[in-house]
Amino acid sequence: MLEHLNPNPLKPSRVVIIGAGGFVGGTISKKLAAKAVNTLALTRKELDLLTVSAAAKLQEILQPGDSVVMVSAVAPAKTVPDLMLNLKMAEAVCNALATATIAQLVYISSDAVYADDANPVNERSYCAPSTVHGMMHAARELMLRSSTEAPFTALRPTLIYGAADFHNGYGPNRFRRQAAKGEPITLFGEGEEKRDHVAIEDVATLAALVLEHRSVGVLNVATGVSTSFHDIAHMTAALFPNKVVVKSVPRQGARPHLTHRFFDVTDCIKAFPDFHYTPLDKGLLLAKQAEEKRNHG
Repeated sequence: MLEHLNPNPLKPSRVVIIGAGGFVGGTISKKLAAKAVNTLALTRKELDLLTVSAAAKLQEILQPGDSVVMVSAVAPAKTVPDLMLNLKMAEAVCNALATATIAQLVYISSDAVYADDANPVNERSYCAPSTVHGMMHAARELMLRSSTEAPFTALRPTLIYGAADFHNGYGPNRFRRQAAKGEPITLFGEGEEKRDHVAIEDVATLAALVLEHRSVGVLNVATGVSTSFHDIAHMTAALFPNKVVVKSVPRQGARPHLTHRFFDVTDCIKAFPDFHYTPLDKGLLLAKQAEEKRNHG
């Protein structure tokens, strides 16, 4: 369970978000701005972590008392070159933090760090990643935690959905866009795999809460409700006025390494009893409305 160094929420003096140009980092930045938190949003334009001068540049940017949120990543990391690029990015941040006096470091990790058979998953589940992506996040957690004496928090979201996602991964984001184009929603096999999906706004809200409380430790970001891709596809199809077909396509290759994943969210409830996750049906509708607004606004 998280330890709150601030029992009562307190605005950080400044939050530096590394990777604010992405889906997750951008949403966290907007959430903090809406709460009138002094925020410095660093995109790749302001700080490219793969350049030789990245660590020195970040050292110049950081001020004593800053809270730092590290989001920037090459994701999803599928290959060894992807892994090495991500470790190089983390190394630059570690080198900068080694000489910085910051208030807190928050890393946006992933539930991919856990062993596939860890069901139900909680914050004490064994970390044994079976993918390059999971290994990348596990390694970066260790690197970043070791780089500073400041309070460290790892947020480990499960599958994230939302209008601004540009990965268009299999699941709610792809299903919604297929339906919006009048295309069939395609399922691999029967879509029987059950996974937990979390709305991006909930990820940002929990990140803000962790910063306000200067929370230390690990927190999984998952709703505690796992739903099959089959059901998600039909829930998505029902949001559109014209009949949307849901069809199955043969799998290409073996079944996914992780068929089902369930979470025990007791720690989150204890840490933030007033926080409530967005139910999937409501979240899917809100994502659809937000994407329509983005496309027509």
